[in-house]
Amino acid sequence: MLAPQLLRPSVAHAKSIAGIKSYSSKPTTDALKWADKELRRMSLDEKIGQLVSVGINATFLNQDSDAFKALRHQIEDNHVGGIILFRGPVYESVVLVNRMQNLARYPLLISSDLEAGAGMRFDDTVNLPWNMAVGATDNPDYARLQGALTAREARALGVQQIYAPVADVNNNAANPVINVRSYGEDPAAVGRFVAAFIEGVQSNGVIATAKHFPGHGDTATDSHRGLPQIDVSRERLNAIELVPFRAAVKSGVGSVMTGHIAMPQVDPTAVVPLPKAVKLKPIDTDEGGEVVVENGTMPTTLSPVMNGILRRDLGFDGLIVTDAMSMSGLTLYFTQEEASVRALEAGADLLLKPADPDAAIRGVREAVLKGRLKEQRIDESARRLLAAKYDLGLVKQRTSSLDAIDRNVAGKESVDLAREIAEHAITLVRNDDQLVPLNSLKPEARIFNLAITNGDDRLWIANAFSSAMANSGRKIETVVLDDRSSEAEVQKALERASRADIVIASLYGRVRTGQARSVGLPEPGAKALITLIGSRMRLVGISFGNPYLLQSFPELQTYIVAYGDMPSLQQAAARALLGQIDVTGKLPISLPGLYPRGTGIQLKRIQ
Repeated sequence: MLAPQLLRPSVAHAKSIAGIKSYSSKPTTDALKWADKELRRMSLDEKIGQLVSVGINATFLNQDSDAFKALRHQIEDNHVGGIILFRGPVYESVVLVNRMQNLARYPLLISSDLEAGAGMRFDDTVNLPWNMAVGATDNPDYARLQGALTAREARALGVQQIYAPVADVNNNAANPVINVRSYGEDPAAVGRFVAAFIEGVQSNGVIATAKHFPGHGDTATDSHRGLPQIDVSRERLNAIELVPFRAAVKSGVGSVMTGHIAMPQVDPTAVVPLPKAVKLKPIDTDEGGEVVVENGTMPTTLSPVMNGILRRDLGFDGLIVTDAMSMSGLTLYFTQEEASVRALEAGADLLLKPADPDAAIRGVREAVLKGRLKEQRIDESARRLLAAKYDLGLVKQRTSSLDAIDRNVAGKESVDLAREIAEHAITLVRNDDQLVPLNSLKPEARIFNLAITNGDDRLWIANAFSSAMANSGRKIETVVLDDRSSEAEVQKALERASRADIVIASLYGRVRTGQARSVGLPEPGAKALITLIGSRMRLVGISFGNPYLLQSFPELQTYIVAYGDMPSLQQAAARALLGQIDVTGKLPISLPGLYPRGTGIQLKRIQ
């Protein structure tokens, strides 16, 4: 057995990109002077535009294309203040952002959801392990290193604001949208990891964003699909959900994202669904996937009460950004015009990814002209955003060098950090049959890997794990089952499993935001797994995602948690299974009815 210990990370901490200074949540005097000077000569439309960030999936766009013209319209006509990047190739993303930066009168604030490193949004870059894997290492230094590396790569890619870390406490096993994106279920521990990540990010010249205030952990509703109702008291909120956000504010976080989350005991203001004739079609889910709460209450994004708690009680004076305005948690109840006005009335500074930016801007302009919103309120948020852009160095240099990208992104340091975190995260929860490590298995033994995925990725999802096993000299056969698998495919997989010396069940039940069947296993795969468990074959279950899956299959006698499908985690799981690394991870969450938080069988590598 391996005695528990807290090891210092061995990955080298590379120097920051030249010319990039640390970011502070408190604007400099020079930044405020510049912001005030610009505000005095900006039109109302230019000020309003600064408060809007539009979303794009970057790709190559000819300048005569409709997509390019639509984006150019937002930059030149609507004067939007920022762009949030979703999935896209590296160079196409940077070229498009550079083009828009040159078209914009004022520098654009470029942001992206880099919760798991650049690989979360940029093709061909390194996906770092999810937060829960970092939490399983029990070492906040890894969060700090991950934040620092992510920030350096972000700046090289033209991104100055990261919508991370997730500061939600995942204390609900049925949560379909946070899950492994959280550091765990203990508020104090989550706070330590959140603060460390923020320090790593902002010391490397990027704005970190704690999300999703006041906490999206204790709900079984995905706010991409509907409006979560977290029916808890203010006292409970103080004791659990707000703890990591207090830690974030104390650490000097530059931005906080408010969530489309209703807190009926704190703000009971009623909301009702829009008539179908008025409501937008869903954007972040599908029509059948929306969850309508008939007796809803005001989402935090639009709640002066909840934003007041953030500003006054937590003492936060940085940027408040809404979660995406296109999510069903908002669009089910409010038009884009009304939602935008209410968000600003509540205290938000940045309206993120409106479903209809023209409508959002139009609604705010009309509210100012009719006296519902004071222009001073617009100035307040525009001033914060302009000052942030100045302190980020965007007034002097707003575009990114293409020549520097392949020196600063997806290099050896990224690969090494991903591997080191992964190898310290792998958690052996149950080993009742003493199958791990596989040292008792003869070299020529036949291993059957049944991969069960809830994604549309059957052709490649298990490749990293299978390759790592095969490269170690093991004979492994892999079959993948998903939602489309027929009964004949299930039976064929079971037949092959029956001829193997040992079966590995690779469980790819992962977070799928906006989807009705997030974090679970598809029915064909679940059926096959139940049959294998009942057969009493030598069976090892590995969760490459949702750690709570053991609750659905409690008779599984051997259970490893890898917390994600990243290549680093799949490779680390294979190495742990083969006894090539120490197994030291501990569950950052409990498995209700089965195991408490902190569970983890410690094993020494085979010498």
